[in-house]
Amino acid sequence: MQAHKPTPDKEAIALLPEFERLGLDRISLVSTGSEAHQAHDQLIVAKAWGFDTESKPTFRVGEQSDGPHILQLATAERAWVFQLHEPECRAVAADLLARGGIAKAGFGLGDDRKRIVDKLGIDPQGILELNTIFRERGYRKDMGVKGAVAVLFNQRFIKSKKAATSNWANTRLSEAQLVYAANDAYAAIRVWHALGM
Repeated sequence: MQAHKPTPDKEAIALLPEFERLGLDRISLVSTGSEAHQAHDQLIVAKAWGFDTESKPTFRVGEQSDGPHILQLATAERAWVFQLHEPECRAVAADLLARGGIAKAGFGLGDDRKRIVDKLGIDPQGILELNTIFRERGYRKDMGVKGAVAVLFNQRFIKSKKAATSNWANTRLSEAQLVYAANDAYAAIRVWHALGM
């Protein structure tokens, strides 16, 4: 029987040097049809993307989210943040996610997948749950992006709680929201590459 590999705890991760995140110069906000088509043309040449979505949080009991409100896709060089309220952006996003032959790697994607089916009317192809890969390699608990970055790069991935619980349905996203969203997808693709996928 294989021994479980240890995952660093919060205290150990807090002592690590910071993971270098994408700055705004390498993040594209996609909010129009023409921006979506440009992003599409740049993305389809990659063999894998880091992938995540964000939805406006729900705070009331029984309140249903109509998310995702944004879709993040990243290569090892840059990230695109698609706003899904614009019909053409939504159509291009649906096309990208339905495309076979490109791995879409991320963490905790079960909920994302269900919401994408509901919102975009497509079954996303090539979804790769990175937690599954870590389990196959002997790590017992779900890694999440912070644990994965700590294990693979010996670095600390910073996530803003304030950005995480912000309103992702806003038509104008803040710089903090863009950086948060883009880097979730960017870290996922960096992890994918580091795992030698």
